[in-house]
Order: sequence, then C-alpha cells, then structure tokens
Amino acid sequence: MLVVVAAHEEADRIGATLAALREAFPHASLWVADDGSRDRTSAIARAAGAKALSTGARQGKGGAMTLAVGEALSSELSSERSGDPVVLLCDGDLGASAARLRPLVQAVQRGDADLAVACFASRAGGGFGILVGFARWAIDHLCGRRAKAPLCGQRAFRASEAPRLLPFAPGYGMELGMTVDAVRAGMRVQEIELDLAHRVTTRTPAGFAHRGRQLLDCLRVYAARR
Repeated sequence: MLVVVAAHEEADRIGATLAALREAFPHASLWVADDGSRDRTSAIARAAGAKALSTGARQGKGGAMTLAVGEALSSELSSERSGDPVVLLCDGDLGASAARLRPLVQAVQRGDADLAVACFASRAGGGFGILVGFARWAIDHLCGRRAKAPLCGQRAFRASEAPRLLPFAPGYGMELGMTVDAVRAGMRVQEIELDLAHRVTTRTPAGFAHRGRQLLDCLRVYAARR
C-alpha cells in the first residue's frame, strides 16, 4: 500500500499526520509531496520515516502530487511486493485524525469503489460556500455526478487505476479534475463520511485570498474539461 501526503509548509502538523498514518497503516510506504515548502516540512517527514519529494519552487498541489504519486508507483511496482496496491492520498494538515482514513482503503480493497472519497462529518470555518458550490456544479455539469465533497483531498484508488487519473489537474483544481476524469473513465466513485479535522480557513483577507486562488484553479480545470 502507498500513502502520498500533500504538504506545503506543514512543519507544525506533518509529524502528527505521519504518525497517525503509520499507526493506521503500519505496512504502508509513506511519501510526502512537498510543494516548495520553505520550512522544515521535508526534514520532519524524513525523520518520521517518510520519503519526501520536494519540488523546490512551488508547482501547485496537482503538479507536486503528480510527481510524487508517479515516483511512488514506480518505486513500489518495481519491488517484489508490487501486485495492485491501494494508493491513499491525503493532506498534510489532518494531524491525528489521519488515523481515521481506513474506511477509504477498505472500500477499495473490498471492491465497493474504484475511487473512494472522504466527506468531513462536520464543517468548521470556511467562506460563504461559493467555491464548493461552483465545484459541485462543475462536476455535475461535466459528468453528471452530484458530489458532496468535490474538493476533498482524502482519496483512495488502486494503482492499476492510476493511468486514468494521472496527470492530476494543476493546482487546487486537482480533486475536481480527478472526480470528473474518474466518472468519465467509468470508475465507481463512492463518498464516505469520516470524522476528520484539518486546518480551518477563516473569513480573513488571507482566507479569502486562498479561496480565490482555489476558485481560479477550479475555473481553469472546468474550462479545460468542457
């Protein structure tokens, strides 16, 4: 099994996230996609036993995760343990709640889903719903699926399905593009409610700027897949 964690300047949380993942998936290969962090994200990840791939200059979430997933799959599938491992993607700010991601992996292992996506059981912080509302509308318009969690980064699929999903859409449009690509490829997508926690984006100038960048990336992905 492979776990690939998306991170950008997560030095304060990456250690706890990786510890929780190691507890939940003791035999998994842990990788961190460090998207141009200027803090100690990569160093902490390596100290925790993960393989950290840093992009150097920031490429955006989709680019960094495409690089890391590709490298992780190449490494894993060339080993004696190859088979068809499950790939779990998650964000580096989950902290201890990352240990609750097992239902995603189990859904794929049982064959209930080709792509399992987490839905946060409770919502904290955030803006006015414009970004999520657009992402839901875009997915419905592009492939006819009504998604509850269109932008959630916690996802699982089998390695054999990776060619249908890679390369990921650029930037913060990664998850929107992944859902659309999966549905169009005939993959079964299942959303699973989980009690997860992550860094809250508040209604501050910085928070609105961040969501503005996310919305712009999602608009670009929508335009590219129309």
